Amino acid sequence: MEYSPSKLNTFLFLKLPSAFWSGVRVKFISKEQCVVTVKHRWFNQNPFKSMYFAVQSMAAELTTGALVMTKIKDTGRNISMLVANNNSNFSKKATGKITFTCNDGYLIEEAIQKTIATGEGQTLWMKSIGKNENGEQVSEMNFEWSIKLKATKS
Repeated sequence: MEYSPSKLNTFLFLKLPSAFWSGVRVKFISKEQCVVTVKHRWFNQNPFKSMYFAVQSMAAELTTGALVMTKIKDTGRNISMLVANNNSNFSKKATGKITFTCNDGYLIEEAIQKTIATGEGQTLWMKSIGKNENGEQVSEMNFEWSIKLKATKS
């Protein structure tokens, strides 16, 4: 099974309902890039009438996590993934439709191959940029993913 926007959006509905009901949606995914959008609405706003930072974080994390999930699935191996760390920079009020893009798919393969070869966990940082409808950057978020080969059951 190949991951597609519709399959990932169904996954959101079933496994991450807070992201789904906040309006987070996968629009595009390839081996190297993932694009997620979310529209500022009453339901996901902060008291300052812009998008709540946690909603932006959910969308940004999804752009990186979907790429990690895709690469792990391609190996056919039982590998766990977890966000170990993150940091964010908010440069403009997030209003309207915000598009988050991660272009770091190329970083994942080497870490996965190392964890398979050595059996040791690996970490990697991935970046997601959020832009408004005018193409202005509103936020930049970085996520440190930890991947680890799961023990096989005997």
